[in-house]
Order: sequence, then C-alpha cells, then structure tokens
Amino acid sequence: MSIWWSLHLRREAASVPLARRFLLGTMETAGVDPDISFDLSVALSEACANAVEHGGAHRAGPDPENREDGRLQEDRPDPEEPAAPSGRYRVTAYLDGERCRIEVADSGPGFPARSPLPGTERQPGTDAYAPRPCPPPDAEDGRGLCLIEQLADHVHFGNRPGSGAVVSFDKILKWRKDALLMVS
Repeated sequence: MSIWWSLHLRREAASVPLARRFLLGTMETAGVDPDISFDLSVALSEACANAVEHGGAHRAGPDPENREDGRLQEDRPDPEEPAAPSGRYRVTAYLDGERCRIEVADSGPGFPARSPLPGTERQPGTDAYAPRPCPPPDAEDGRGLCLIEQLADHVHFGNRPGSGAVVSFDKILKWRKDALLMVS
C-alpha cells in the first residue's frame, strides 16, 4: 500500500507541531515502527522550522497600503511563484514500499551557493556536495540541517527554479508486527 499527502501551511510556529502530528498519525495508522516514526518526525520538525524562519518575506499583520480585499499580504498569491506564496510552505510525504520520502518546500531566498569541501567533488548534474561538518553544540544556527542528515538515510538540500528552498529526505521503514497496513 502507498500513502501520499501534502499540506500547505502558513509560515507560523504553530504549523510545525501540526505537520509533525499529521506525520506521526499517518505512521501510527500505517503501522510504522515508533522509533522510525520518531526520527522522521524530528527531521520534519527541523525542516518545517527552517521554512518558517527562512522561507520568505513574512508580515506580522495587515499591510495598510494593500488592504482593499482585507487579506494579509502573505495571503496574496505571489505572481512569480503561484505554488507557494511567501507566507506559506508545503510539506509532502510519501510512504511507498519500504521507504518514506518527505519534502518541505518554501518560497524564500533558497540555500546559498555551497563551495566544495577540500577533497570533495560535486555530483555531476547537481549542486550537491558532501555534507558539511555540524556546527558546535553551542552554535545558535545550523544544527537543524545536520540533525536531518543524521536522522534520515538520504537527504537533499536544493533550490527551486526561481526562488525557494527544498529539503527532501528518505528513510527505510520498519513495520510493527501488528501493522494493519502492510506494504504490498
């Protein structure tokens, strides 16, 4: 059996636990091992927190210059990026076969260009390099992406054409013995 879902969420702190609970509920219903579910939920929380913090220009209230329709500026579709206005981000999850893939996409400035580490080579046809070392434990930023890399089996950090970052990660699933929805 395959399960697929997508959420379009506001860039607000309250959306992070909502996405996490949605994922955990899906995993519980499908019969995924709780340890695997927990790892994926922590990685998802980190990716969502990054989208909330860095995912676009966010206004705290209505824009007095643009109130003719009564909506906040972040609610207006961005003509340059119709799929994800700057006040929103998207979470998509696929449970297919023995694997779960999660993708979090925003409409912010994207990831800065990465230079290769000494002795590493860029993968042909991509902007991917070997993972950078994790920042020290007392660093205020940068640990979330490192945590995602440690919890998932495969991770990709990239930019969408135009603007926006995409974090996607996969993990091989383990199933509970009493799983109701076994993968076919």
